[in-house]
Amino acid sequence: MVAPVARPAAAADGYDAAMRPMRTVLLWAARDRWLRERVPRLGFVRRAVRRFMPGEDVEAALVAAEAFGREGIPTLFTRLGENLEVIGDADAVADHYLGLLEELAARGIDGEASVKLTQLGFDLDEERTFEHCARLAQRSAELDRELWIDMEGSPYVERTIAFYERLKRSHPNVGLCLQAYLIRTADDVQRLLPLEPSIRLVKGAYDEPARIAYRDRRVVDANYVALAVTMLEAARTQRVRVGLGTHDVDLIEQVASHARALGLPRTSFEIQMLYGIRADQQRRLARDGYRVIDLIAYGDAWYPWYMRRLAERPANVLFALRQLLP
Repeated sequence: MVAPVARPAAAADGYDAAMRPMRTVLLWAARDRWLRERVPRLGFVRRAVRRFMPGEDVEAALVAAEAFGREGIPTLFTRLGENLEVIGDADAVADHYLGLLEELAARGIDGEASVKLTQLGFDLDEERTFEHCARLAQRSAELDRELWIDMEGSPYVERTIAFYERLKRSHPNVGLCLQAYLIRTADDVQRLLPLEPSIRLVKGAYDEPARIAYRDRRVVDANYVALAVTMLEAARTQRVRVGLGTHDVDLIEQVASHARALGLPRTSFEIQMLYGIRADQQRRLARDGYRVIDLIAYGDAWYPWYMRRLAERPANVLFALRQLLP
């Protein structure tokens, strides 16, 4: 395992100590039903969320993707929503994604879809969820695209990985998100590598206990780089699609340095960043020859997702607070 370079300990300790209470509150707010029903009605919140998404409807997402496409940056689309309570709603979500795939093909947009299993009925009927994903993967394959599966909170991790393994056997063109702050992820990567997987590696945005997750930012960062390098080492001899789902340019540069040491080109991994975050860096990295993908989220069920985005970086909170000003 490669030992990555960590940030200065004093700065990291101060950051962690200052951010931990705020992160805890924001992640609690993401789960609170009362707030979920009321906060999205506030005008300043609706203004602030526009930083992270071009609009709530799919047309706004498609228009934004067309603009990125003109700069040579593909798009990963995700319709926000999770933990459905009515299985018929999952059928509608699957139909929506099929329509999205057709629209991407019709408009010539270089884009793929990323779905949450709980938005496709995972809590209600796993077999029906599998049927939905199989249909989406099949149509994606016909259009020469991959279908991505998002990772959700820790109660879903094992079930999601097992679901992915099953789907991967019949549909090779599927990818999975893994979270670097979970202690188990190193074993999960080793478990999945024989499948020649597509993996989007993120740090993790849920409030997980210390018994299953690293809670120190330096440790999460170190694990992130180590996991990425493990996948890149495998990519030298087998087909492994590596996506870096992070806005941390320092980490990206560390991974890029290891890729060069392994004799791999800049295109050996992807950089997947959210719409509206580090847009200048997205364009710079694309100009420098890296494969950059912009992740565009849309839909009206944005509240819990948005609160988790605020919990990730203090700069996001400051941006939201500025929306209070005239």
